[in-house]
Amino acid sequence: MKSMTLRTGALPGADLDVTRMPGHWLLARLGKRVLRPGGRELTERMLADLAISPADDVVEFAPGLGVTARRALAARPASYTGVERAPEAAEIVRGYLPASGARCVVGHAEETGLPGGSATVVYGEAMLTMQTAKGKVRIVDEARRLLRAGGRYGIHELALTPDTLDEGLKAGIERELSQAIHVGARPLTESEWRQLLADQGFAVTTMTTSPMHLLELRRMIQDEGILGVLRIAWNVLCDRQARARVLEMRRVFRKHARHLSAITIVATRTPAS
Repeated sequence: MKSMTLRTGALPGADLDVTRMPGHWLLARLGKRVLRPGGRELTERMLADLAISPADDVVEFAPGLGVTARRALAARPASYTGVERAPEAAEIVRGYLPASGARCVVGHAEETGLPGGSATVVYGEAMLTMQTAKGKVRIVDEARRLLRAGGRYGIHELALTPDTLDEGLKAGIERELSQAIHVGARPLTESEWRQLLADQGFAVTTMTTSPMHLLELRRMIQDEGILGVLRIAWNVLCDRQARARVLEMRRVFRKHARHLSAITIVATRTPAS
């Protein structure tokens, strides 16, 4: 596999002004490679629960920079298909794929164009949160369509807590998150994520949560390593506008830390669905 060295110009949104760039691509531009709400730890938990093996046909929705794709491919599945809407990100992922049995296509998670029943494992991270209620349903339904009966579906997303969170507070958190990251953010509570999957014909088998510490130093070191954190810190210090954006994102994350968490769920497609 190739190293995780990226050309800034190759990143999606690289032509946008820093003040308008979606938060996850801004962080990638600054050198952050792990962009999932629960970090490497929750990604590894999801992959362990999916238990990918050489017998599996895997589909990943929105592979982004390909960090999780590389981990999934280490299990040597029979096939791997990434479905990425950003052509620049798809090209990055292709650079990490083996010569055969794996591909990354440009497409949409809600309508991949892939054959029904062609996968035994489907997963996606940090992408359902950014969808409307209808968009979430369409994507989960597409995962169900792609999976054979008994197939596994994994998600790694942002969650609101507790389940009884006031609707007004929910709306306020969504608004502030969306303003900070410049992407619509619509996280669900734990019970709402479970219900979304159940309504589309899935039976939840495992669920794990962790604090949403994406921009906290300890999590950054766990995810990026000391040298990676130093690289990111230098880039932030050298770019005043990017620094303002990152500090604002961290401020909002900290303000609502009591009501934000990362969640991963693995569910199986029920035979009757």
